Amino acid sequence: MTSPNPSHARISIIGAGPGGLTCARVLQQHGITVTVHDRDAGPDARNQGGTLDLHADDGQIALRAAGLLDEFFALARPEGQEMRQMDPTGTIVAHEMPTADDTFKPEIDRGQLRDLLLNSLAPGTVHWGRALERVSGPAEGPRQLHFADGTTVETDLVIGADGAFSRVRPAVSAATPDYGGVSFLEAWFNDVDNRHPEIAELVGQGSAHVADGERGMFAQRNGGGHIRVYLVQRVPVDWIRASGLTPEDTDGIRSLLLERYADWSPRLRKVITDNDGPYIDRPIFALPVPHTWEHNPTVTLLGDAAHLMPPLGVGVNLAMLDGSDLALALADAATVNDAIHTYEKAMSPRATEMAQMLVGGAAMLLSSEIPEFGEGGPKV
Repeated sequence: MTSPNPSHARISIIGAGPGGLTCARVLQQHGITVTVHDRDAGPDARNQGGTLDLHADDGQIALRAAGLLDEFFALARPEGQEMRQMDPTGTIVAHEMPTADDTFKPEIDRGQLRDLLLNSLAPGTVHWGRALERVSGPAEGPRQLHFADGTTVETDLVIGADGAFSRVRPAVSAATPDYGGVSFLEAWFNDVDNRHPEIAELVGQGSAHVADGERGMFAQRNGGGHIRVYLVQRVPVDWIRASGLTPEDTDGIRSLLLERYADWSPRLRKVITDNDGPYIDRPIFALPVPHTWEHNPTVTLLGDAAHLMPPLGVGVNLAMLDGSDLALALADAATVNDAIHTYEKAMSPRATEMAQMLVGGAAMLLSSEIPEFGEGGPKV
């Protein structure tokens, strides 16, 4: 099969996260038809997660290509760039405050970013409730998408933007994510200025990091008076059940954490005792570095599907830049095959370079030294 011109191709993006939606938006900006398939039942099916910092040298470049940079700045929180480093007594040992005009990496809630991208698309672009099971068909195309509801869709290009455990990835790569030995336990705090004023003061307008070499804590202020805290531990992937608990046993997990963080100040231990609702276990996985695959003229990957790394503030930025670059390559190329070549030639080296920098990076959040990522900390 001859590779089609992108303007005549059936293009299918799997995954309505920031990377996939950025790709769809930029394609539509250039008059190219695209369909996005997402496993969620609808845009409000689940909480979209915490806050993100979008960087001037990647995420903001993608938003500019999407024609959404001004809208982003209207929603973003520049004050969220504040960063506090503390010791286990709660004493601030380093403090970074942004200037009033600092727009290098302002924060935005993941849900707000997703809504911004979704609302920019043509009606009907995203097909909800479409859980992909596998991709079949010859490498030269056309491809078939097989969904959990028993339906199939024929397409000329499959773009895997479906995250860590991508169902598209096996069409080009046998690689699977590995657990790196570090897990984040997420806790939520709502209406913090009124209900949790001590924690609100502790975190400030941005983020706060504490570690003692064995245990860590990273707290981030979100929009709407929310704070998310990530308790960082080096533990087996099944540490909760191995402790005789279940993920739903909030009181039991809290008691275990209070033992593990017993040497920390009472002020810091409030992040363990005062959280609203259950904890969420988030073991940290990553793809092998480098993760590359043999070129395929009908399938490619972006974001975590292509280069899953520890969640240290770069993932969404790279995913959005991937999506923008792929869309622009499709807009400029004579064939889909040519566009994939152009995109992967740019994406793979930069992803490999960043992934190599972040190998074992999640474990550095256990160090009492100030992390030197310069990316704003965990973004889960």
